[in-house]
Amino acid sequence: LPGPRITGQVQEFIENHTTVTIERATLRLLGLDGVDHDGVPWPNVVVNHLKDGLGRGVTLPFVNGMMRKGLTPEALAAEVASGSIDLLKEPLLPIEDLKREASRLAEAACRRISTNRKKREKLIRERGDACQPWLYVIVATGNIHEDVVQAVSAARQGADIVAVIRTTGQSLLDYVPYGATTVGFGGTYATQENFRIMRKALDKAGDEIGKYIRLVNYCSGLCMPEIAAMGALERLDMMLNDSMYGILFRDINMERTFVDQHFSRMINAMAGIIINTGEDNYLTTSDAVEKAYTVLASDFINEQFALRSGLPEEQMGLGHAFEINPDIEDSFLMELSQAQMLREIFPKHPLKFMPPTKFMTGDIFKGFLMNAMFNFASVTTGQGIQLLGMLTEAMHTPFLQDRFLAIRNAKYIFNTARHFGEEVSFNPEGRIVGRAKQVLGETHDFLRTVSRTGLFEAIGQGMFADIKRRRDGGKGRSGVCEKSESYFNPFYGLFKKGLGQTAEVADER
Repeated sequence: LPGPRITGQVQEFIENHTTVTIERATLRLLGLDGVDHDGVPWPNVVVNHLKDGLGRGVTLPFVNGMMRKGLTPEALAAEVASGSIDLLKEPLLPIEDLKREASRLAEAACRRISTNRKKREKLIRERGDACQPWLYVIVATGNIHEDVVQAVSAARQGADIVAVIRTTGQSLLDYVPYGATTVGFGGTYATQENFRIMRKALDKAGDEIGKYIRLVNYCSGLCMPEIAAMGALERLDMMLNDSMYGILFRDINMERTFVDQHFSRMINAMAGIIINTGEDNYLTTSDAVEKAYTVLASDFINEQFALRSGLPEEQMGLGHAFEINPDIEDSFLMELSQAQMLREIFPKHPLKFMPPTKFMTGDIFKGFLMNAMFNFASVTTGQGIQLLGMLTEAMHTPFLQDRFLAIRNAKYIFNTARHFGEEVSFNPEGRIVGRAKQVLGETHDFLRTVSRTGLFEAIGQGMFADIKRRRDGGKGRSGVCEKSESYFNPFYGLFKKGLGQTAEVADER
């Protein structure tokens, strides 16, 4: 399959560019946090100040200012904000001295991330881990303190993963809010303090229950690398991380988000965070029977981008969904076929399987049955991450009793059919195998077309999810900058050094 060629075309652009978000994430990892008196995050203040020299990166001028003035990161940012210092005009200390100090600060951040990863692994060994498919539920009240109550309740009901949905529109903010928040709409703001509060609560609940509870948030959108950094620093376990989703469904500029995605995935790889991708969303705008191949094709492309960032297969929660019209004859056979196909193609990946939503109606009895069929398909085909279907599916925070019923539904089916998939084989000439062959063949043809066209142009032509986006359009394009020959960022080298997989792995695949 031509996946490496497709991503290679984009990777060349990625390697030659940086963004305002990558530079802000770099400052955060170097120790800069907090906001000014107007609530503007210090990383935004500093990057805006250095925008004319962004092609060289912010690391050296910022570290130079710290060393020359003897200031902490926050104190230096305050001096920048007041106009007391111009980092671009400040005489540079010897470059090797600056790089040495920057590397020292970066290594400290990497040690903290590595310590978090080791702590997660230790807690999982001590408490034990749930069998896959892991039961994944959401909370999203808008108030982080109320979210804690709901998250702990979900964990006690049997959830293995708790995802805190972001407030509506946060993916389009080109800054990260600060501190604990209580005013989100349709979700709760993703902030580092909110991450810390929820992590502490789930650790306490997991200790009481005797199981490690995984925490999920979203590092998609315009602040992808920054939120990835915050998640790594606060020991999140999973993050929604997919440029294609942002391009198609949030109209984020494709150049900006492909560059951001690469750096954010390097952070996630270092932190041991499992990424979740959003291919399931394609089937909300495209027909799930006719366009199933676009999901598989995007999974292949996402895998290649992830490999180029150093993510191992075990940290790739590639997405797909149970979204075929249930009134179609043998629709369940087609769903089972596609789920089994994904599992066989990506055997090491903790695949993320999404529940039926598009054809849910007010008939709660049919809806409950559809969710049960979805759960049966999941356990039969050995999916990894199971987003539970709920009767109040359209609500960001489902009714507590509906979440309880969803968990009980899945646990009943997972228990009674745990090894069903090991006891059956598929007729080589039957409908299930035939459907898989059809989708795989269409995927192969589609990827060849994308390879000839180029991914940027393929997105522009609406080949994915029937949505067209322009390469020079979308939100955030002004935040992309070509790297100069003197560009320096210590984290690229440290992340590559600490990870076993690099771009060469993707080329070999």
